[in-house]
Amino acid sequence: MAAEDFSGVQKAAILLIALGPEKSASIFKQLKEDEIEELTLAIANTRSISAAVKEEILNEFYQICLAQQYIAEGGINYAKELLEKSFGTDRAMDVIGKLTASLQVRPFEFIRKTDASQLLNFIQDEHPQTIALILSYLSPKQAAAIVSAIPPNKQADVAKRIAQMDRTSPDVVQEVERILERKLSSLVNQDYTIIGGVDAIVEILNTVDRGTEKHIMEIMEIDEPELAEEIRKKMFVFEDILILDDRAIQRVLRDVDNNDLAIALKGSNEEVQNVIFNNQSKRLATMIKEDMEFMGPVRMKDVEEAQQKIVNVIRKLEDAGEIVISRGGGDEIVG
Repeated sequence: MAAEDFSGVQKAAILLIALGPEKSASIFKQLKEDEIEELTLAIANTRSISAAVKEEILNEFYQICLAQQYIAEGGINYAKELLEKSFGTDRAMDVIGKLTASLQVRPFEFIRKTDASQLLNFIQDEHPQTIALILSYLSPKQAAAIVSAIPPNKQADVAKRIAQMDRTSPDVVQEVERILERKLSSLVNQDYTIIGGVDAIVEILNTVDRGTEKHIMEIMEIDEPELAEEIRKKMFVFEDILILDDRAIQRVLRDVDNNDLAIALKGSNEEVQNVIFNNQSKRLATMIKEDMEFMGPVRMKDVEEAQQKIVNVIRKLEDAGEIVISRGGGDEIVG
């Protein structure tokens, strides 16, 4: 059998077999339950595959990944042009054709490639709802840079609007794009576009500096306490290290720079310090304490940056499945 004789699910099963159990397990974590069941069955039913077929399917996967990358960078025409140069016209059209049915090019793609400081000049005087709409389509890193730079009295309002945003009419999206003189309105999906929501603002707040994050959450806790609680349940800040078990803390500390740890603990409360020290060897704990004592006063900005580095390590380990963050009195697992 040749590669074209296999269905999409069978090709996916062959790809996962070729990638090996470790990489396949990482992919499974991103899939829905019914997709996992379907693929598991396909893998179980897959018999010996020739090296040539396996190579052909791996190449097809590579070409589709390239096409998606090119589309994200410059749109469908840009992707088609690069693919034609690499694989020829027929193959390029075939790959683009396979992607077109499920492809949804996000609005504001041009803006997503614009420097955050330049984009800020375009939108900082807009209504908070308009800013919230635009930020919902940006990467968390880009949106975080803009949230941090807009006036403090607007930050919490914009954050609240992102969190409460559910569905936005394509007409509204196109109107905002028109006002910003962008030329991508023809690519807007004509179904209602699901954007924003609590997950979107959590990603942004997890990326902004801690000062901005605290400011937004303090205001939101006063104005929208229920929403603030929902957001906080999905976030992880440095002080939340207290909810990790000893084994998780010890795993985290293996990947943390001791200098960052000393600076981070310099601005933390005694309870957090004790939890960290209790999960270190006495010699290392003594060394960290001495470092904290000898470094003298530390700028709050440096403390927050060090704490954020440690939080990033925790989130990375959680994403990799190496630690589990348990919340809600132990009956809810966030993973």
